[in-house]
Amino acid sequence: MKFTLGIALSPLDQLTSLAMTAEECGFTSIALPDSIFFSEHTEGSYPYTPDGRRFWDADTPWADPMVAAAAMGAVTSTIRFYTQVLKLDPRNPVLLARQVNSVANLTGNRFGLGVGLGWSPEESHWCGTPFRDRGARADEAIEVLKLILGGGMVSYSGKHFAFEKLRMSPAPASPVPFYVGGHTEPALRRAARIGDGWSSAMMRLDELREVVDRLGVLRAEYGRTETPFEIQAVCVDQFGLDGYRRQASVGVTDAIVVPWLAYRAGFDAPLRVKQDALHRFADEVITKI
Repeated sequence: MKFTLGIALSPLDQLTSLAMTAEECGFTSIALPDSIFFSEHTEGSYPYTPDGRRFWDADTPWADPMVAAAAMGAVTSTIRFYTQVLKLDPRNPVLLARQVNSVANLTGNRFGLGVGLGWSPEESHWCGTPFRDRGARADEAIEVLKLILGGGMVSYSGKHFAFEKLRMSPAPASPVPFYVGGHTEPALRRAARIGDGWSSAMMRLDELREVVDRLGVLRAEYGRTETPFEIQAVCVDQFGLDGYRRQASVGVTDAIVVPWLAYRAGFDAPLRVKQDALHRFADEVITKI
């Protein structure tokens, strides 16, 4: 099992130091959260809390995930980074391809793109895209991204996006992996059909088991059972060495963890406290799993 450090809601001046410590402690990756802005009022409901409310507020710190990956990549050498997950709907895929291309190259191909549709109508509307049909646009956006990142002179003609021949150089030396987020049936089908993995939000172990089983059925349907596939999980009811072993037993390959929360420190805890938590987690779990 791999372990990914979740850095959501951490003060921005801690990120590079946390990345260096996570690499030292044997974490495989860092998960980069995405929030473009906090709207005072929203028409949507956050889909991953029981009451639909956001669990952060207007003062919560966020960094653009591409900028964060580049900054942390500059002070590390082996740890990987992936968005968990980037909201596709508000973003133009051609511009996004330039960003992904740059980060992949600047980090020495240590970057993966986790994508989702986004849940906030305001983030779509105020960035100039309609909230409706975002699933169909996401499918095209992923096609555009893979096409451009694959290198060479390419063109595209779809219902939502179109461009004549263009090229972005240099292309990444190896393919950028795509991880698809979302718990709905269309999201699971998208992950099974075109993803290199699936990324969860907060879920219980029994829910994860059901989703992993469903993904297995869908991947067989699409003829992709022999293709490597990551299950990136944020499990909310299984912790400690035995808990992570139970996660692995239902098919989780990459556990996304926030160790300082397990040791009763908050998101805004001092850097030293978080670094101590990373070392303790490495000693108690990573070296023994």
